Amino acid sequence: MTSLAVWSTAQWRAEATAWADERLSAHGLSRTGEVTQPHLRAWATVLRIPTTGGPVWLKAPGAGTAFEVGLYPRLVKAAPEDVLHPLAVDADRRWLLLPDGGTPLGELATGPALIDALCRALPGYARLQRRLSERVPDLLGLGLPDLRPVSLPARFDDCLADVAEYVATRDDPADHATLERLRDLRPTVAGWAEDLASSGVPSTLDHNDLHPWNLLCPEGDVDRARTYDWGDAVVGHPFASLLVVLSWLTDPEGAGLGPTSSEVLRVRDAYLAEFADLGSHPDLVRTLDLARQSAKIGRAVSWIGVLATTGERRAGELAAAPLHWLARLLPEPLAV
Repeated sequence: MTSLAVWSTAQWRAEATAWADERLSAHGLSRTGEVTQPHLRAWATVLRIPTTGGPVWLKAPGAGTAFEVGLYPRLVKAAPEDVLHPLAVDADRRWLLLPDGGTPLGELATGPALIDALCRALPGYARLQRRLSERVPDLLGLGLPDLRPVSLPARFDDCLADVAEYVATRDDPADHATLERLRDLRPTVAGWAEDLASSGVPSTLDHNDLHPWNLLCPEGDVDRARTYDWGDAVVGHPFASLLVVLSWLTDPEGAGLGPTSSEVLRVRDAYLAEFADLGSHPDLVRTLDLARQSAKIGRAVSWIGVLATTGERRAGELAAAPLHWLARLLPEPLAV
């Protein structure tokens, strides 16, 4: 039985609720209403539990992202002011009981206010990354995917093999052509890996899906934004973290800013300032550009992991996601 099938049962919800009730009592809290299940996906589910202290959330990640349960205690130890503190953790059952983190930053701020808020939030995230750079073996031991520069060519090869299986099931000349172009890119990826490895910036935790809706603001206070939802996390070059947030800022369907606009450069530089002791600003910018390329491989790796647990690995609306992310490595017009 898949995780989705289990999470959909009344029995599982009853067991999870009973566990949450017991853990809540240890914190002097009690449930005050009906437990709901607002998020039910093949890779994770979430229960919302109303309590005397406000809403509490039980998250159950799937097998592919089980590391998230063990990751939270490490995050709290490394940067207690920048992450949510679990009320309870059950590693065996892959359950997290989390307090309400507040409203996502993306719902609270727009325009200049959002840029200002990101410039205040990202340095804290960068400091968390730097503290965890000494814990890389521990992070890998939890099961986080290895996207360190030294491992990047092998991960790219893994992605190509998986995407080749997907393309083989489709009669789409464009997909076949894209795959061949990606295979030709292998030496380039190896070159990126070498440059990133020699950058002087150590590998660490990469959230791998960092954007304004994964920054939660307690009581609507954007100055206290905390990073949330670590299910896509990998171990890699820290600067890869900026792929998603900078892409959203420059996407016409996102913030719609120009890639070299002052707003985008402010966000970039606010983050890079926390690494100023590791290189000159121009060198850090060049490294960030390479890391953002490698991050596209990280996104493909995450989707491959998700699809392995959903039953949609070769078919379904999500099956094209790994190919989509790898295609963004290619020069225009296929890249985005």
